[in-house]
Amino acid sequence: MAITALAIGKKHESWVTDGIERYTKRLRKPFDLDWKLLPHSSRDHDAARDEESARLGSSIRPGDFVILLDERGTNVSSPELATRLQTQFDAGRRVVVVIGGAYGVSAELSRRADFVWSLSQLVFPHQLVRLILAEQVYRAQEIAAGRPYHHT
Repeated sequence: MAITALAIGKKHESWVTDGIERYTKRLRKPFDLDWKLLPHSSRDHDAARDEESARLGSSIRPGDFVILLDERGTNVSSPELATRLQTQFDAGRRVVVVIGGAYGVSAELSRRADFVWSLSQLVFPHQLVRLILAEQVYRAQEIAAGRPYHHT
């Protein structure tokens, strides 16, 4: 079992790759991240959102716990995130984190999400969101294990 990160966009840029690798090489099951990058749609606006959402949705299994990243979602602390993830792992569920494209995700995919998570009310570039996600998953792992990476 691993956390699957589904993201619309190009491969990680070099400055992002270095940061993501810094954290992901430290991750251990069940907190390890498996990245699946899907290409942008060639369409515009609603058509792009719907096409990308369909591709994202096709990678989600019925029993998955789906976390959608969206600035309109709920802010949680790092310890709360660690608890949410650990609860799903204890229940034997695969966790899927969805990072939509520039036009967001369809209402259908949004409804499929078990949790809509906001990193911030600010909007970040997708490359930066990937790096933040990798660091927060590492932090959650360390919190769940009781190690001192996260200082309270």
